[in-house]
Amino acid sequence: MAKECFGSAAVPLSPAVRAGDFIYISGQVPVGSDGEIVAGGVGAQTRQCLKNIEAALKLAGAEMADVVKTTVLLEDARDFGGFNKAYAEFFPSEPPARTTSEARLMIDIKVEIDAIAYRPR
Repeated sequence: MAKECFGSAAVPLSPAVRAGDFIYISGQVPVGSDGEIVAGGVGAQTRQCLKNIEAALKLAGAEMADVVKTTVLLEDARDFGGFNKAYAEFFPSEPPARTTSEARLMIDIKVEIDAIAYRPR
């Protein structure tokens, strides 16, 4: 099985990698198109992470409905309610499986999200 990488990043990773029918999206942080971390708390940052996932999926020919699993890292578990509300906006029905943990993140952000999608070729 050949792997195919999509997009580029300022760090040594591929935003999206297709391996067969699966697409793996690297952890997305709440950085807007201007390269700046979005303001507005965990809700706004969650929305930006998911928009970034959506853009990476598009590069690989997939969409949010194809996501089967996400992993979420929250800087503070007390933000879970606000995160969950924003997250639900992107998965209004049949949400993917999900793991959510509290972790110290690499940069000063509230949330990071990665995803796995299934989209047969």
